[in-house]
Amino acid sequence: MDSFDLVVVGAGSGGVRAARMSAAMGARVAIIEERFMGGTCVNVGCVPKKLFVYASHFSESFEDSQGFGWSPVSPDFDWTRLVANKDQEIERLNGIYRRMLENTGVTIFDGRGVLTGPNTVEVNGETLQAKHILIATGSRTTEPDLPGKEWASTSDDLFYLKKLPATAVVVGGGYIAVEFAGILAGLGVKTHLVYRGPKVLKRFDADIQAALDEAIRHKGIEFHMQTNVASIQGDETNGCTSVTLTDGQTIRAQLAMFAIGRHPFVQGLGLETAGVSLSEGGSIAVNENYQTNIPSIYAVGDVIDRAQLTPVALAEGMYVAHHLFGKGGKAVDYERIPTAVFSQPNVGTVGPSEEQARQRYGEVRVYRSSFRPLKNTLSGNPEKTTMKLIVEAATEKVIAAHMVGPEAGEIIQGIAVAIRAGATKEVFDTTIGIHPTSAEEFVTMREP
Repeated sequence: MDSFDLVVVGAGSGGVRAARMSAAMGARVAIIEERFMGGTCVNVGCVPKKLFVYASHFSESFEDSQGFGWSPVSPDFDWTRLVANKDQEIERLNGIYRRMLENTGVTIFDGRGVLTGPNTVEVNGETLQAKHILIATGSRTTEPDLPGKEWASTSDDLFYLKKLPATAVVVGGGYIAVEFAGILAGLGVKTHLVYRGPKVLKRFDADIQAALDEAIRHKGIEFHMQTNVASIQGDETNGCTSVTLTDGQTIRAQLAMFAIGRHPFVQGLGLETAGVSLSEGGSIAVNENYQTNIPSIYAVGDVIDRAQLTPVALAEGMYVAHHLFGKGGKAVDYERIPTAVFSQPNVGTVGPSEEQARQRYGEVRVYRSSFRPLKNTLSGNPEKTTMKLIVEAATEKVIAAHMVGPEAGEIIQGIAVAIRAGATKEVFDTTIGIHPTSAEEFVTMREP
């Protein structure tokens, strides 16, 4: 029986980071992965998704170029080439992850890891003895239980479609649904977005919701709000599906895709055998050190009830490595996590929404700006950029920043550093802007 200081189940972002850092600190580490190196983000999440976003945005760029003197073009798009090039890049990244682990001395097991006790994990018929176990198995797509669900796809499936559909129904109103609806529409697919709520991105700031809602309605996406899917019927003859909504409407499309969220992947891991407790929502319950109710077992990433974001999983994995084998980890700041939605246009945000800020901080001052970016003046594109700063009145500190517009994620990343450092509104006001850029608007908003 092989014995390790740490056995990691799951080679996604959090698991790989914890394994590498622990091994670098002298621990004997094994990692187990049954699907693919790099987890959700590298294989069926952020990386391929953003590559597809880049691909889909070219159609608008071609159109915008005419205002800058370029002649109209009618380019051909090759879906199979995009998918093949994406596969090649993901394969390269898979190899990088494997080599990084090997180079730090981590023992890799390809297979499913199943806990057989608080200090043992079985993989491929072999039992590994572990002083500590880390569960980092991530999440899986959520699928509804309704008639005809077998005819529907998920966001994971889109990355491997053999053929680009002419029509599609995307179900959901969160960031995954919005991103994939934008990708499909940008690639020329007649796209319907079905959502049970009144506006997309319900957990985001209300001004950001409204700005994005207005912007993406100009992208040719047909909205079906405050309704849901009642049933799906497939037709093998022509490869179409009929999606019946709860409001009685039926939409015929070549693709029906559910993007209604992801849930922690805890099934078949032997957690019950090891005695690991789950929260009411089905995630693994952990304390401030990411330790479960079983002292030898830890968990990080999408499988716990924190934030389902790659950089968060990385930070959690780093914390566990330092907690177990170093001098103690630095706590992850969940209050000021910058994040981006790669919708078209992008959304970038850090800190609470205006409603949350008023509840937490009492009196706040809100600065808003909505404008047409310089690029859109010649292109004729009506799309606007919206920016927002929220300031705590008592301390003058900027506590949140939100943006809808091109490269919002790139811009908000820098703003997040300032907010985390405790910058006041005066610091923003006295910072010289870079002209002409959209980003300079964050340091020129004067009137609340």
